[in-house]
Amino acid sequence: MLRMLTLLVIASSSLVLGQSNWTIDSAHSAAQFSVRHMMVSNVRGEFGKLTGTAVFDPANPAAATVEATIDATTISTREARRDEHLKSPDFFDTANHPTITFKSKKVQRVGEGHLEVTGDLTLRGVTKEVVLDVTGLNTEVKDQRGATHIGASATTKLNRKDFGISWNRALDTGGVVVGDEVDVILDVELVKKAPTT
Repeated sequence: MLRMLTLLVIASSSLVLGQSNWTIDSAHSAAQFSVRHMMVSNVRGEFGKLTGTAVFDPANPAAATVEATIDATTISTREARRDEHLKSPDFFDTANHPTITFKSKKVQRVGEGHLEVTGDLTLRGVTKEVVLDVTGLNTEVKDQRGATHIGASATTKLNRKDFGISWNRALDTGGVVVGDEVDVILDVELVKKAPTT
């Protein structure tokens, strides 16, 4: 889903000189998740397309803003039949809810290179507040074309039932097929294009 959903996350912005507009680099960003299967193992998956924008000023992370969109139709767990089930109304219902979105409301610095980003996550038409734990916020790096890049990782935990995803099946030995708690892992790279002259 979204360790954006985010950086979604690393964004920070300032209302003064120094604030910059950034775009999520989809080719170098990932939205991944992990959920318990049959009480014995973890199934991991990812979404193939993550897009979004951020307003970011390293000198003022508390003023950050971030918006991100995940294309839920690009879900992949490396098993075609399972992926089709996850797209069905039992889970993400991508025919009616093709995207997952995140919009930040508050950014708090909790340590060097460490932020907590609070925002609204909308999944399957349900919006809930979540907190992203953002780490690894790095320094700006310029590529060979003069564009500036920055990146970070973010994690959070969700209960899928909070978003109306309640399908399950009981096991004969006790327990259920799919766990309720989902770990979300986001790796995000942001890019600021070189100014045109």
